[in-house]
Formats: sequence, C-alpha cells, structure tokens
Amino acid sequence: MDAVLFLWKNLGKLQLWVFFKDTRNVFKKDELGLEIATIALPAALALTADPIASLIDTAFIGHIGPVELAAVGVAIAVFNQVSKIAIFPLVSITTSFVAEEDTAGSLSGKAQEIEIMEKGFAVDNEKEALIPKVEFTYNSPDTTSSCIRKMSNVKHERRHIPSASSALVIGAILGLVQALFLIFAAKPILNYMGVKSDSPMLKPAQQYLTLRSLGAPAVLLSLAMQGVFRGFKDTKTPLYAIMVGDVANIILDPIFIFIFHMGVTGAAIAHVISQYLISLILLWKLMGLVDLLPPSIKDLRFSRFLKNGFQLLLRVIAATFCVTLAASLSARLGSTSMAAFQICLQVWLAASLLADGLAVAGQAILASAFAKNDYDKATATASRVLQLGLALGLVLAIGVAVLLQFASRLFTKDINVLQLLSLGIPFVAVTQPINALAFVFDGINFGASDFAYSAYSMILVAVVSMLCLFSLSSSYGFVGIWVALSIFMSLRALAGFWRIGTGTGPWSFLRNQGKDGGKK
Repeated sequence: MDAVLFLWKNLGKLQLWVFFKDTRNVFKKDELGLEIATIALPAALALTADPIASLIDTAFIGHIGPVELAAVGVAIAVFNQVSKIAIFPLVSITTSFVAEEDTAGSLSGKAQEIEIMEKGFAVDNEKEALIPKVEFTYNSPDTTSSCIRKMSNVKHERRHIPSASSALVIGAILGLVQALFLIFAAKPILNYMGVKSDSPMLKPAQQYLTLRSLGAPAVLLSLAMQGVFRGFKDTKTPLYAIMVGDVANIILDPIFIFIFHMGVTGAAIAHVISQYLISLILLWKLMGLVDLLPPSIKDLRFSRFLKNGFQLLLRVIAATFCVTLAASLSARLGSTSMAAFQICLQVWLAASLLADGLAVAGQAILASAFAKNDYDKATATASRVLQLGLALGLVLAIGVAVLLQFASRLFTKDINVLQLLSLGIPFVAVTQPINALAFVFDGINFGASDFAYSAYSMILVAVVSMLCLFSLSSSYGFVGIWVALSIFMSLRALAGFWRIGTGTGPWSFLRNQGKDGGKK
C-alpha cells in the first residue's frame, strides 16, 4: 500500500515534458537531426551487414550437406553466445568513455589555441608600441607564423585517449581467453548443446568451432575499435571496414569450400581471415588518429573499465538468461513450438537492429554533451532519439506484420508451425514500438554513463519476467511465452522511462529545467 501511495504522489512530479519536447521537429533536418542521422544510419547498416553475410555464408555451407549445415549452426550459436558476454560491455563502455575523453580533449585543445593566440597578440602589441607610427601596419612575421605553427601542431597532433588504449588491451586479452576456452572446451560444450559423441554432427561442429575460435582476438579487437570510432561519432569507418571484410568472406567461401574442397574447415578459415582483415583496417585508421601508446600503465585506468564492465556483464547475463529460458520453455512444448518460436524470435531481434543504430547515435552524442555539461543538448538529444525510436517502431510494426502474414511460408511449409506463427505474429508486431524505445533507452543510459542503474534495473526486470515466463507458459503455452516476453520488453522500456521521468541520477538537472516548462 505504501509503495502505491509513493508512486501516486510522484506521478505528478514526473518530467513528462522531456518525452514531448519539440515533437514537431522530430523529422526536421536541423543540426541535431543531421548529427543523429550521420551516426545512426551507418551504425544500423554495419549491424545488419554481418547477419546478411552470415546468411550467404550459411547458403554456401548448405551446399556441402545437411549434417554440416546443422553442425555449423550449433557451432556459430556457441561462438556468438560466448562472444556476446564480452562484446556488449566492451563496446558500450568504450563508446561512452572515448566520447567523454575526446570531448574533454577538444575543450582543452581550444583553450590551448586561445592561449597561443593571446600570447601572440600580446607580443605583437609590445612590438607595435616600440616601432614608429608610420610602420603601424607592419605585422611581425616571425611572431605570427610562430603562432600559426603552434596552432597547427595543436590541431594535427594525434589524440591522447586513454580509454582507446584500455579498450584494445582488454579486447585482446578477452579475445585470447575466449579463443583458448573454446578451443579446449569445444567438445564438452557441444555435448552440452545436444551434439553427442556418436552424432555425425560432432566432428564438423568441433572443426568449425575450433578454427573459428582462432578469430576471437580479431573479433574482440575490431569491436573494441568500433566502440572507439563510435565515441568519435564516426560510424562510417567501421561500416566500410566491415563491408570489406564481409565481401572478402563471401569471395573466399566458395574458393576454400568448393575449389580447394576444404568443406567446413574452409568456411571457418574464410571467416577468420575476414575478421583479421576488418581489425587491420580499423587499427590502421585508428593509429592515424590516436596515440595508442600511453605514457604509463596508470593512464589506462583499468579499474574504471572493469568496475563498469562488471555491471554491464551482469546486465547481459540477466537479459540473455531471460531469452534463453523462453527458448528452453518453447522446446519443452515440442519441436513445432520451438520452430515457430525461433522464426518469431529471429524476426523480433532482426527488426531491433535499426533501433540499435539510434541507440548508438544517442549514446555518442549524449556522452559528449554530458562531458561538456551541455544539459540543453542532452535533453534535446534524449527527446529526439526517443521520438524517432517510437516512429521507427511503428513503421517496423507494420512491416513485420505484413512480412509474417504474407511471407511466413518462406520460413516454413509445415502447417502446424504456420498455425502457431499466426498466434505469435501479433506479439512480434505490436511490441516493435516498445522494443525500439527499450533499445534507445539503453543507449541513453549508456550515454549518461548510468551503467549501475542499467545493470540493476535489468536484473530486477529479468527476475520478474522469468517468473512470468514460468507462470504463463504453464497456463497458456506458446502464447503465454510471448506474453511474458512482451512484459519483459515493456518493463525494460518502463525502467528507462522511470529514470528520466523522475529526474534522478545523471538526469537530476531535468527538475530545474522542468520548473521553466522545459525551456532553457
């Protein structure tokens, strides 16, 4: 009862104006709109490039045989699941920290330029006082050119971003640990995943997973560098690198698989080569921008990375466990339910990649705004990306509904699976706006470096959602699972809404802005 009264009293204090601020400008091509688009569109394309390349990869492997295709499917699932645990915290933290440090560096750089200019003008003024009035128009070339040279050096010096160096070191270590873990534990992990010792899938699955694991350091390094570039608000460079790597993978696949007759081994080698190519391109570009060798180990600030990384690790585990539980409960209902669930889930997750682009844009811009204490920019950015996220979600809802309604036979021809799909379509479609808002709220939280709230709120959301999964799946089966997943995403969005709406944590400044009606 007390909790209800507390909520009722605080409803009137919610900063609801933030969510409706400048709604008429949501699609306006102003400075903020263009900045968001410049970051979000390449980021979304980069996120979708890899799944598309994986589909082509799968098509080549499918021509080897059904056993090999199934084996590689399990191996990829294992690799991605293990990678996900490290990737999400690493990329998210790197983006925010690099954006903060880059902004702080640019502010100090501007201050240095002003200081150089002031010193230059002071020297010129002293000289003017000593020379005759007739020569008043004469400017001291040595002083002026010296001033210009110093300013030029300030502008062209490679940036010192400690978080960039930290991210690369941590990425390399995590990549090596992951590679060793998967190489030596490949067989028991595959056994746990249902690929038994007497299964014909074991040998190709183990071969693929072991070789693919050799690319783990490249995967983690490239993603760490993507986080650095995102922090610089540059999502085009990672996109170009990923496209080059994916094209190389698509070219090498048929060469290794069919010409050299290497089969599954060739597919794994092609993928590993493409990942190292992406890493080398990003590293080459990054070395021209950042001084990657810090003056000392203390400058790396590992403790800050590890503290926030651990919090986000808990978040990833909680979210992953919830979705994995949903899949497990679907499997218990039978192969038909599992097949329908997997189709719905893949469409559900694929549609979210576009919203992730907005989340990346919001995170990078907000981290920079908070570093400058530019709270007006922070408020405007949060409002705009949330409004764009809602609009995107509505468009995706229509698109997903049409796709699954009229193109569901592309996924399966089984009548029973199609019948269950018809029950899942409304949930997958209707939740798209909620999903988009939830993902954008994630980007906003990370941009504000609100990692602790993001982690602990997710744990609470996951616990409630898992209870709903157990309860609803036992009562309503397949439909109950999707109701529970809808609750899961709704609670995620609500957690983000509550943090900003109550003006707490890094958003406490909103209470002062709210007194002015949101105008400042």
